[in-house]
Amino acid sequence: MSFSIGGVELQSRFFLGTAGYPSPEMLGEAVRASGSQVITVSLRRQLGGGNAQAGDSFYRFVRDTGAQLLPNTAGCTTAREAVNLAKMAREVFGTHWIKLEVIGDEYTLQPDPFELVAAARELAADGFEVFPYCTDDLVTCNRLLDAGCRILMPWGAPIGSGQGLLNPTALRTLRARLPGVPLVVDAGIGSPRDAVQALEMGYDAVLVNSAVALAHDPVTMARAFRLGIEAGRLAYEAGIMAKQEMAVATTPVTGRPFLLP
Repeated sequence: MSFSIGGVELQSRFFLGTAGYPSPEMLGEAVRASGSQVITVSLRRQLGGGNAQAGDSFYRFVRDTGAQLLPNTAGCTTAREAVNLAKMAREVFGTHWIKLEVIGDEYTLQPDPFELVAAARELAADGFEVFPYCTDDLVTCNRLLDAGCRILMPWGAPIGSGQGLLNPTALRTLRARLPGVPLVVDAGIGSPRDAVQALEMGYDAVLVNSAVALAHDPVTMARAFRLGIEAGRLAYEAGIMAKQEMAVATTPVTGRPFLLP
């Protein structure tokens, strides 16, 4: 089950967000139940809280999980904002990994492809391992790869919507056309079923936040996702049978009946 992404060897294909939990203690339990080795954190949202002491406490907490941190540029709407925030995050968290978000529409929170590519190009040139949050558009994804990204994070649906994988055809196309690129479904996943679907398609991992944090029991939901992700990957590796147009008998039929002694 192990795989390499961004130069780091991981056992878990479950990336977990850290926002919206009822308490830090609940978050900690959810991280442990998930088995996740990558957790995301937003520098801008923490700084925007106006409580520096609480922010420092939260940073210590996420570091103490032992997971690989993936800071993000949530809330940015221009390449310049995102680049500046990424550089701040590198200093604060001591990692060159960055989940790059540059939002182009306030209603759907859809990424701005032009600003996203511009920011990705600058950050990749500066030594960042850029994880760009993007749509499932193949052309945009290719432009991000040209800009220096080695990983892509296409959405399943708008952020926090829980609608699942709205365009599985586009996601399958990405997987088929970009066979050597690590792909992580990010945004819109609502239940473990959606995660299973993504892993069965051959996606390398999923990033989930709201579906765990907003569950009635985040810890149990984190475990449910963990099991679903493991099952989806195993199914992909085992080779899922092809769908048939008509019924196909599962028991072989011969021209003569079997005679039992």
